[in-house]
Amino acid sequence: MKRNAYRLGECDGELSPVAFGKEDFMIQIRLAVESDFQRIYELNRDSLGYEYPIEKTRERLKYILTRNTDRIWVACVDDLVVGYIHGADYECTYSDPLKNIMAIAVDERYRRNGIGRRLLENLEDWAMESGCIGVRLVSGYNREQAHQFYSRCGYVFRKNQKNFIKLFKEE
Repeated sequence: MKRNAYRLGECDGELSPVAFGKEDFMIQIRLAVESDFQRIYELNRDSLGYEYPIEKTRERLKYILTRNTDRIWVACVDDLVVGYIHGADYECTYSDPLKNIMAIAVDERYRRNGIGRRLLENLEDWAMESGCIGVRLVSGYNREQAHQFYSRCGYVFRKNQKNFIKLFKEE
């Protein structure tokens, strides 16, 4: 059930034109492959602020790609990954099934060109096709531009939360 004819399918290979400054470029949305690890590492570091070793990024990506509960799409311009989204099942005892956005990042040089919206729409289509009631995400309190983007895409702010973690060994 694709909502917008201009959008790309998961791996259909079609390109969609996007205006970028004074130039036009073609954007392709496809499912991630293991060889995308370098750019996903860079997007995590530069766009999301996560310092995580590149080899561990590669190992995690390789593992995640084997799971049928997760999907990762990448946005490419001339074979360069310029953005990605990672979604996963969100199953709990207090809600009908949802998909959970684990990460979404677009290279700063390519923002405000509809790439993030297209990535979201691919994940939303997967959620609908999977029988989910919606998509959820958690965003850092200081990421105000991201919050505005999510609102423009139809996401509704629900509540403030604190994020706790307990690590069992130091990295």
